[in-house]
Amino acid sequence: MNEEAPAEAGRTGRSPPPPRHLGALSQRGAGSGRAAPSPRRPQPYLCVFGPQEETRALPAGRSGMGPRPRGTGCPPRRLLPLLLLLALARGATGAQGADGLDICATCHEHATCKQREGKKMCICNYGFVGNGRTQCIDKNECQLGAAVVCGNHTSCHNTHGGFYCICLEGYRATNNNKTFIPNDGTFCADIDECEVSGLCRQGGRCVNTHGSFECYCMDGYLPKSGPEPFHPTRDATACTEIDCGTPPEVPDAYIVGNYTSTLGSQVRYTCREGFFSGPENTVSSCTALGTWESPRVNCQEIITEINALSVFNNTCVRWQINPGRTNSTTVYVIHIVGHQVDPVESVHEETVNLTTHSGSPEVCLDLYQGTNYTVSISTAPPRRSVPARIGFRTAGSRDSAGETDLKEDDLLEDDGMFNISIFNEACLKLNRHSRKVGSDQIYQFKIVGRRRYLSDFYHAVSFNFTTGERASVVCLDLYPATDYTVNITLWGSPEPHSVQVMTSTAPAAKQTISNISVFNETCLRWRNMKIAGTEEMYLLHIQGQRWYQKEFAHEITFNVTTRSQAPEMCLDLRPGTNYSVSIQALSSARPVVISLTTQITEPPLPEVDFFTVHGGPLPRLKLRKAKESNGPISSYQVLVVPLALQSTFSCDSEGAASFFSNASDANGYVAAELLAGAVPKETMEISVGDRLYYGKYYNAPLKKGNDYCIILRIISEWNKVRRCSCAVWAQVKDLLFIVRNLMGSLYEFTLSPAESPSPTRYFWYC
Repeated sequence: MNEEAPAEAGRTGRSPPPPRHLGALSQRGAGSGRAAPSPRRPQPYLCVFGPQEETRALPAGRSGMGPRPRGTGCPPRRLLPLLLLLALARGATGAQGADGLDICATCHEHATCKQREGKKMCICNYGFVGNGRTQCIDKNECQLGAAVVCGNHTSCHNTHGGFYCICLEGYRATNNNKTFIPNDGTFCADIDECEVSGLCRQGGRCVNTHGSFECYCMDGYLPKSGPEPFHPTRDATACTEIDCGTPPEVPDAYIVGNYTSTLGSQVRYTCREGFFSGPENTVSSCTALGTWESPRVNCQEIITEINALSVFNNTCVRWQINPGRTNSTTVYVIHIVGHQVDPVESVHEETVNLTTHSGSPEVCLDLYQGTNYTVSISTAPPRRSVPARIGFRTAGSRDSAGETDLKEDDLLEDDGMFNISIFNEACLKLNRHSRKVGSDQIYQFKIVGRRRYLSDFYHAVSFNFTTGERASVVCLDLYPATDYTVNITLWGSPEPHSVQVMTSTAPAAKQTISNISVFNETCLRWRNMKIAGTEEMYLLHIQGQRWYQKEFAHEITFNVTTRSQAPEMCLDLRPGTNYSVSIQALSSARPVVISLTTQITEPPLPEVDFFTVHGGPLPRLKLRKAKESNGPISSYQVLVVPLALQSTFSCDSEGAASFFSNASDANGYVAAELLAGAVPKETMEISVGDRLYYGKYYNAPLKKGNDYCIILRIISEWNKVRRCSCAVWAQVKDLLFIVRNLMGSLYEFTLSPAESPSPTRYFWYC
């Protein structure tokens, strides 16, 4: 069977001859042996055979019905085979006719007249076979097999009077053309497909083979949803980057610093306050199995030992803790219970907290005079300790009215006047006016802190401070970015003396956010090194840009408040965008910045004008440039798919190959590919079957008699991810079917309903 060759294919034959009518046979005479009396060829006519035995003669080129012209006659249908055999037998003779007719004048149009051994004869041209006079038909050079005619790794395509060769998929011609004739030494060499980057998709490694290639997953990636090795057009295998996910939690420990969860990543654990472990086995690594090594950190709890609890200055207590553990701040809970001896009743019960990093803490308590007290001291969670207790009686007596008798020296040893000055933001200097040098006084501190941007934030601390110095310094343990009110009251003075000062702490210079990471592409998690249960507000500033859209900008700013020490949140981000995310705890002066990239999604559906074609030519299809709202548009493809496969066609399938691939007839093929940069902003038109190359794809004519579905596919590729969207452009049904006999002697066609009142089959002899 003859095939259409591509426009640039090297042809050795010529176009097929126009049909010749049956009158050409009668012109040479049938029985007279003499030349026709007139050199003028008779007007050709078309013999028309209806459904019955009736015959009609039409002038060549007419398709309508009408009376037969005079002087013309059509043979009966039963004589047609005999007439054909007579014509072939007469044309087979190579000698000059008995009537002296010039043999060369009777040569077939695809024949050449040559003289051999004194005789003239008609010899069919190269690419044709026959008797040279009445018959020179196309020679099918490809019938010997592509490997014999064209060489290895080829397909042979016969044309009228010639042929051409095409390399199979995975090979290219050494003359760098799409087609070739193997008379110049051209052969098909293997294509190293692996020279094209990204062929095996993200995480894939390409290995070239004869005529093809194989894909394997690179180190750090695992195959999923298919076999390995794999082929991207055949298998659904995807190489996914090894992601060990969130590292395992270790009781009483946390992760130090930031980390990633890819292959080879490491996390380092340290015990939280109140616990400790040895320096070894503090690291866990992400393995090739996609899991973290099991952490071997063992945090042993530190039990605080409270020793040498004693009383001084009547209402003050001091103690010591086990040595070697004084480098961290500890919160102590002091529980006070006071009793009267007669009658036995509880007259005073109170609990106060003391925060200090001292190894020998001390505190003065606000106690009643002449009362028996039991004081219990322990550490606040998360630390643990064995409570220490002490019992004692305060000096003085208490009468029935509840008033206390104090010695005159105790009341008048100080006039109670003092003032407060602030330095270094959280330190206070207490200046007092004392009548009695060296006398001790007890001052009660009550501290309340609030944050303007947090309605529920509240930090309250109270403690007693005893000093006999004229100028004392007290440094407070305050939270950053907080407004504080400090009330100081002198105890034991006949008249109450109080001073109130206000101070505001600056945001922390030290970063409070750690271990920030991205999960599920648009979600963030981090840890805050703050005191558990304390409310914190975070300011998030998000900026997104696209390299392929210079005018694109996506910016979001918002606050979020949480008490969690490990916050998580998911962001509403655009696909195919590079983002910079800044997170700042308002109690800290320094933000943390992290970058993330969102993957592309399917491009918008193509805007097409749908056509359905029944038996007529396919109109030019209009291509409109798509919007890059979900990612950069890489290319546009025109696919020709058998109509029966339309319902099962998968848009993201990479199975459709070029027209010359072995599977094109069954699975469809790519007829054209246009890079996005080649598509103008305004509409452009494409003709299916124009025999041109678009990219590496040949736009072949549609085969007549088949039903097709024309699909427009938009492809978006970025960051090793490929997404597609498709729309049916046209459906082609019932193309006009024309069959030419290989002998070149008979044509069949059908008149349109307007030219014939009933379906009639017609034959055209030449």
